[in-house]
Amino acid sequence: MWNTSRWRSAALSALFLLGLGTSAEAAEPVKVKVFVGAMFEIGKNTGDRAGEFQNWYERYWQSAEPIAVKGALNPVYCNADGVCGAVLGMGKVSSSASMQAILLNPQLDLSQAYFIISGVAGTPPSRGTIAEVNWATWLVDYDLGHRWAPEEGKPGEPTFMPRKGYESVRLFQLNPALVSWAMKLTGDTPLKDSDSARAYRQRYPQDAARRAPFVGTGTHMTGDTFFHGPGMSEQAQYIAKLYGADDYVITEMEAAAITLVIKRTLGSDRVMSLRGAVNFDQGNPKETTLEHLDPKPGETAGGFAETVENVAVVGARMTDHIVSHWDQWQAGVPALPAQ
Repeated sequence: MWNTSRWRSAALSALFLLGLGTSAEAAEPVKVKVFVGAMFEIGKNTGDRAGEFQNWYERYWQSAEPIAVKGALNPVYCNADGVCGAVLGMGKVSSSASMQAILLNPQLDLSQAYFIISGVAGTPPSRGTIAEVNWATWLVDYDLGHRWAPEEGKPGEPTFMPRKGYESVRLFQLNPALVSWAMKLTGDTPLKDSDSARAYRQRYPQDAARRAPFVGTGTHMTGDTFFHGPGMSEQAQYIAKLYGADDYVITEMEAAAITLVIKRTLGSDRVMSLRGAVNFDQGNPKETTLEHLDPKPGETAGGFAETVENVAVVGARMTDHIVSHWDQWQAGVPALPAQ
């Protein structure tokens, strides 16, 4: 004769185990193929003036549910193809804190992910132009040293000296093969421009500043100080060359810090830094640095909307290639095809 209590116990055990299985399946982490980190959004993620995230969001995550991550500034969005992204926050501390929280969150499996650090930036007029898009070859921390006022040193000599002990956290060479792939896949991307940006470029005598937008590479300088003026620009170039990096071409506020966090957790072979230039790091010869910092109405560079769209279009070409050829990219950056 069947024991009723034993039957009830067996049934409850089965339901309990079934519940555990369902819970485990629901908790399966998202396997991320490409993670895009932007620094700010102006308003909503869609439907208004676009900041650094909106063009990405509208391309990949319109129907995605937000994934709340404790410790991150904003939620993460993921699509069915394993492309995820979030607004990390501006500056070294906020952005890297968000990235660390996301990396450690059990809802996301980033163990094989490629990272695109995406945003706007400044550029020296001797190296770049408004609305250009640039892939980093090196990331250099603008800080982590000693500085003094020019009048307190010898005339004409640098006013920056690196501080010992920061060698492993102030300089990052990004994977050359990955940079080469990025240029191979995106170097010919048609970029948008604007009449206001075209007119603004003509204020500068440098040939580079007057160029139409293009896709290029070089060193990205990470500093919480939003530096301006030819003197600070020359110092940034001095630091880049002092550390053995390529020419300084982009000034931004987050990439070196974010890369350090990723490197300590997963390594940095799959990290990319992608920036679009929305301003020059100094005024033209007819304006002072303070005038450049506080322009009159209608005197700004223009081209912001076009630049953030250019960044997303260029970045999407890289993203879509990785995802659509995941069998080749999953284990690491593949060899470049023979020329």
